[in-house]
Amino acid sequence: MTNFTFIDLFAGIGGFRLALESVGGHCIGFSEIAPDAIHSYCENFNEPAYCNFGDITKLDGLPLHDLMTAGVPCQSWSIAGKNLGFDDDRGQLWNDTLFLLNKVRPKAFIFENVKGLADPRNRNALDYIMQRISQAGYYAKKYVLNAYDYGVPQTRVRIYIIGFKEKKYLDKFNIPRPFPGIVQLSDVLDDTVKVANHSMKENKAQWSLSCNEQGFNDYFLFNDLRNGHTTIHSWDIQKTTERQRHICYLLLRNRRKSDYGFLDGNPLSLDHFQNLDSSITHNELESLIDIGILKKVSYLFEIIGRKDDTTEDEQLILSLDEKGMLNYDKLKVDREVKKRNVNVAEVLKRLEKKDILRPIEERYDFKNTKISTGLGGVNRIFLPSSKIYPTLVASDTNDFVTPIMLKAETIEEFREKFLKDIYECHNYRKITKSEACRIQGFPDDFILPPTRQRWMKLIGNSVAVPVVRILAKNIVATGVFAENKELSYEEKLSMRTTMQRYSLGHTFQKQGIQTELFLTNAV
Repeated sequence: MTNFTFIDLFAGIGGFRLALESVGGHCIGFSEIAPDAIHSYCENFNEPAYCNFGDITKLDGLPLHDLMTAGVPCQSWSIAGKNLGFDDDRGQLWNDTLFLLNKVRPKAFIFENVKGLADPRNRNALDYIMQRISQAGYYAKKYVLNAYDYGVPQTRVRIYIIGFKEKKYLDKFNIPRPFPGIVQLSDVLDDTVKVANHSMKENKAQWSLSCNEQGFNDYFLFNDLRNGHTTIHSWDIQKTTERQRHICYLLLRNRRKSDYGFLDGNPLSLDHFQNLDSSITHNELESLIDIGILKKVSYLFEIIGRKDDTTEDEQLILSLDEKGMLNYDKLKVDREVKKRNVNVAEVLKRLEKKDILRPIEERYDFKNTKISTGLGGVNRIFLPSSKIYPTLVASDTNDFVTPIMLKAETIEEFREKFLKDIYECHNYRKITKSEACRIQGFPDDFILPPTRQRWMKLIGNSVAVPVVRILAKNIVATGVFAENKELSYEEKLSMRTTMQRYSLGHTFQKQGIQTELFLTNAV
């Protein structure tokens, strides 16, 4: 097995390390600042805490090594974030990473980030990153890969940037052909009988997940904003009249039309409802508010006064008026408002109390307008037949699994059995810690904090180990490390000592103590 050394930047709990060590890599250092991640990393890899290089923004160099890995924090590029790119300070960590790459100049690198970085809206940022890599004298390519295609029962799309100091090795590097479905959800659940694989070519599922042989989705989605054969709405799980369901479907079918606003979903006024069905009354809409399905929102505001005692956030909102009017939805998508993290609803309330604004149009919308939140704490429930689980995220999700298989001839029977045998009997649960580890490609017994919030944050922020293993294996296959001699036990021990001395020296320097540092210079 080829030997090579690597340094693990933004190490998290060590997903990169697990993958690289499995193909002959020897870690000579890691960098991480999150206390829980550091503790788990050190416990699982038997590293003393002082071997952590610490905050990357404080590093002037690193020990010499063959391969650099970095899962640069991704919030500023992800859909879950505000899509601010380099306008978000976290995006600047790319500059620190590329500085160290240029300074230390390893033979190769693997950088990982969320798919959002590869989206058209972030094209300039990605082009800038690739340009900086080229300016550092590296040859690199970017790949957008779904972990499900490479042995992970999870839809986890990420961008990987692979680079080499010599072009001949990049020319030899290849991404293997996808092999989806080799591992699926039933393979990693504790209380489920394994379900036979079935081809992804027959997949007709909505939401890019999976379906069974009959074309029925392998999961049920709880929300009021979309519709489908396996979508469960508020009016399906609580007592409602046929008339109330009619009004709900009217809103569901029309709220995304451009006639009512420019967003993907827009609230409707009483006039809008009555244009669709003249028999609808104000009291009927209010009754749906009373049972918690609809909510009333102030949509348009008139500026009726100006005062000197306004905050910066209030001044920003007032500056966005159009002919003395403010549109709530337009305020929410304004870039400057997003950059400053302004709570639009709260600011509008304050301006109303100060008699600066007056709402002049009220509309009705579904109370639950965030798809990922679901209904009653449930977003999706996955059946054992599901091939794919959704992306594990640091904040956890309202997704559940059930061990109960469903058999039905019609979609109506399928839904009825689900509601009766699974939902109403509460025969569903969240995934366990060991199951989350398996879904990401970690060992069952990987040591993580005891509480769900803490271990899910660490697992959700990690890389999918099997994907990195395949990338690392193919990097090794280029021969880039072929001239490396096999490291003896003594040499590995010496490298470990060097890493410890480097880390301790860096720690002392931060404390104002002068000591020799093992910093490298550009080659």
